[in-house]
Parts: sequence; C-alpha cells; structure tokens
Amino acid sequence: MIKAGIVGGTGYTGVELLRLLCAHPEVDLAVITSRAEAGRTVSDLFPNLRGACDLAFSEPDVNVLTTCDVVFFATPNGTAMTLVPALLDAGVRVVDLAADFRLKDAAEWQHWYGIEHACPELLGEAVYGLPELNREMIRDARLVANPGCYPTAVALGFLPLIEKQLVDPGQLIADTKSGVSGAGRGASVGSLLAEASENMKAYAVSGHRHLPEIRQTLESVVGIPVGLTFVPHLTPMIRGIHATLYARLSEPADLQQLYEERYIDEPFVDVLPAGSHVETRTVRASNYCRLAIHQPQGRDTVVILSVIDNLVKGAAGQAVQNMNLMFGLEEELGLGAIAVLP
Repeated sequence: MIKAGIVGGTGYTGVELLRLLCAHPEVDLAVITSRAEAGRTVSDLFPNLRGACDLAFSEPDVNVLTTCDVVFFATPNGTAMTLVPALLDAGVRVVDLAADFRLKDAAEWQHWYGIEHACPELLGEAVYGLPELNREMIRDARLVANPGCYPTAVALGFLPLIEKQLVDPGQLIADTKSGVSGAGRGASVGSLLAEASENMKAYAVSGHRHLPEIRQTLESVVGIPVGLTFVPHLTPMIRGIHATLYARLSEPADLQQLYEERYIDEPFVDVLPAGSHVETRTVRASNYCRLAIHQPQGRDTVVILSVIDNLVKGAAGQAVQNMNLMFGLEEELGLGAIAVLP
C-alpha cells in the first residue's frame, strides 16, 4: 500500500482528491492537513465522505509528512515550495496540484505569481505531469508539477497538430470556458449565485497565469516560440471546461485519422467520431478528456473542441494518474468512474 498525505485538503480540488484516494485500492490515506480546520473531522467538513474517510485535519508537520510515500499539495500557490525540499530530502515523492513547479523559469514564475520562488533549483527537476506527453519521465520523477485545468484541455487539443507541425504555431487561439468551481472554494462576490448565474463573461484577457504554462508545454514540443491568444470565460455551471481551439493549417492532412492514431492508446483521451460535438456533461466527475475535430467548410482553419472536468482530469484525477505512474501501478487504477448524467 502507498502511504499518502495531503497538504491543504479543504478546497474543491482537495475534496476531489480525497474522494479518489479514499476509494483507491492501493492507497492508505494517512494524513490530511489544514491549519484552519485542524482537529475537525474530514466528514464534518465534507459530508459526502462520511463512512469513507475517518481522518481528522491536522496542523502541517514535516516530521509527520516525511513518513508518507507520497504527499499531494492541494494548497494555494506559493505554499508547496516552502515544504517540498525537506520532503524530497527525506525520500518522499511529491505531486503539487498548485503552480509552484509548473514553470521552468524562476523569473517568469515571479512575474506571473508575484513572489520570489523559494527553491528555484528544483524547477528544472520537476516533471510536468501531463501523462500523454511525459509519461516515461513521470514514472521516474521525485517531483511532479500537476498541470492546470485550462492547460490540460488546451494542450491535449493542440498536441497532435503541433507534434506533426501541421499548423502555424504563431497563430493559435484558445477560447475557453470554465465552471465556477475553477475559482476555488473561497468566498468571493464573483462566485455568488446571483452574480454567476445566467451570465457569462471573459476575464484576464490581457494575460492569465495559465498562458505561460500552455506556451511552455507547446514550445517544448515544437522547439520554437508559440504565439497563443488565450481567453478564459466564466460560465454559469459548477464544474467543467470547454475549450474551442483554432489553428491555421500549413498543409492538407486527414485530421480525424491524426487524432485517432495519436490518442489510440491513451486511456483517458477519447476522440469522438467525425462531425461530433463534445459536451462538458459527458466528462463530469470523470478523468476523461473528450475531443472533436472540425475543418469548417473544408478551409485551412482547424477547430478542435476539448472538454474535461476541471476538478478531475484538470486537477485531482490527473494527480492520481501521475501517482499511479510514479509507483508502477496500472495508470487507470482508481480512476475508472463513468461520467455522471444528468
């Protein structure tokens, strides 16, 4: 059994991680920390876990965490980097669901996140945890930077085109929509029912923190700078991401065949039949990304539709997928849930 700990499990990502790990046949969930909720039982805060988790939240204690085989960080940005070096020194493997280790350049990280990085020497070692791109490196990693939700949906949509150099990498567009759970569990006016319901709005058009992460991922494949216009939107649903991606083809190609062949062996990427349209509800509470490929009017613009659950494939599910790889387990273990409808 893998002895697992979670640091900061009181948000939506944290409770999703709890839900998955409590049901995982090879995981012994040993500790979950929260300064604000220390002493409170997990099932008291999250009644859906009653009977599934008998742990209580505790204060973060490195000495306790170092007894784990793996520690997940479901914390705000800037927290994991203060504790990870000690855990790695103790032989603990780490999956960070926040952004502390996603960017390779410390100066760029500071630009986007507003604070100096506490352990820039680890940025080069951290493996970006997109299994469909970095599976073999993840297997051997001590430290995995779990991708963001938007970057997961966007990267999986663009990857086949970028890998085969079939599109102009300087003219990529990602028009993305997310449910309000992507904003976190903290109280804010913008997430109130009266504010978010019956409304849709773009935000961070001038620059979102996920923009450099997406560019870095695509540039690692194509080897040259990528020009990406990335516009996120908030939609009146709880969970889910829908990304509509646009690119200009540089040469003719059978795009349906390209995507089907690229993802044929990927357990959590589902390429729909030609002419299909994806829906966020078809991935709700599952670890799947579903894709549909279009070439409107047969012209040189390709449109890729990509949907994920932002809390599962976009966060906790992908983290468990990475853990499975790191410990030599079947990649799909504990992640076989079918999407819930309605």
